Amino acid sequence: MQLAAHEAFDLHELAMSCVNSITNMAYFMNHVQDQELKALLQQHFPFHIKDYNMKVQYLSQAQGAASPLPVPELNPTLQSYTQPNTTTPVTPRTTVQDMNDREMATAYLLTLKRAGREYAWAAMEMSNPEIRTFLEDGFRMSSRHAYDVWQWMVKKGYYPLEPAAPITLNTLGKLYNTVPESAAMTMQ
Repeated sequence: MQLAAHEAFDLHELAMSCVNSITNMAYFMNHVQDQELKALLQQHFPFHIKDYNMKVQYLSQAQGAASPLPVPELNPTLQSYTQPNTTTPVTPRTTVQDMNDREMATAYLLTLKRAGREYAWAAMEMSNPEIRTFLEDGFRMSSRHAYDVWQWMVKKGYYPLEPAAPITLNTLGKLYNTVPESAAMTMQ
């Protein structure tokens, strides 16, 4: 498969990102103490390996990847998505020998969020439909993994969750009016 120059450079940047993610995940799996977090990392790890290998295939071969990137299912585990939780304050440590579980989860979550943005941005620039779909799937993979880690962090009190204030929703809700869907049909 012939790549456009910008496609090759975007895949290169995303592959370097995968090297970082996989290396960090390998470290985290050997150091994390919480078994639920460790299980998440172990469950996610093969997806990141597959994603990386597919990028290598695109960059080093004339044909595309052998199979599509698997996208994990969305896995909601929280009982409520707006019930406030108690969040534990955090202070950056300036002397670190080993990272704690919260630090590793935060690093992983932020990596997933950044990777998701990069996948989405790069997908918008792809001229090759196969690579565009691959990057869209990479975005969904990152999003689903970030959701898993975010839920774990909420349960542990490492990430705040609270409902929007009714006054805020009332104010914002009054800013917009719906458009009758029949209006779209008359424009055709």
